[in-house]
Amino acid sequence: MIIQRHDTKARMSRAVIHNGVAYLCGQVAGPEARHGDITAQTESMLARVDALLEEIGSDRSHLLTATVYLRSGDDVAAMNAVWDAWVPTGHAPARTCVVAPMPADELKVEVTVTAAVKGQA
Repeated sequence: MIIQRHDTKARMSRAVIHNGVAYLCGQVAGPEARHGDITAQTESMLARVDALLEEIGSDRSHLLTATVYLRSGDDVAAMNAVWDAWVPTGHAPARTCVVAPMPADELKVEVTVTAAVKGQA
């Protein structure tokens, strides 16, 4: 059994790959968008997902699951507008969206995803 861990620190790895499936750690908006509105934070967060997927040999068309965490249920529509434009047509993952506390006061959204790794799925 081979388990690949990427960018592993004491607390977590940014991604773990096993049996052709990549499990990404939670992604939030980057520093440039951390104080922005839900649209800016969602765009930044998904750009970070794209970068991490590329780093481990996958992309958004290989998403399997996603869990979106929102600070406020009032942000669902705005977040979904960005999400819907980001997900490739015909490649929507199984998704859950929940309201939950965020790890920092300025954050409005976080996502965790699993994805198939290209050539390993």
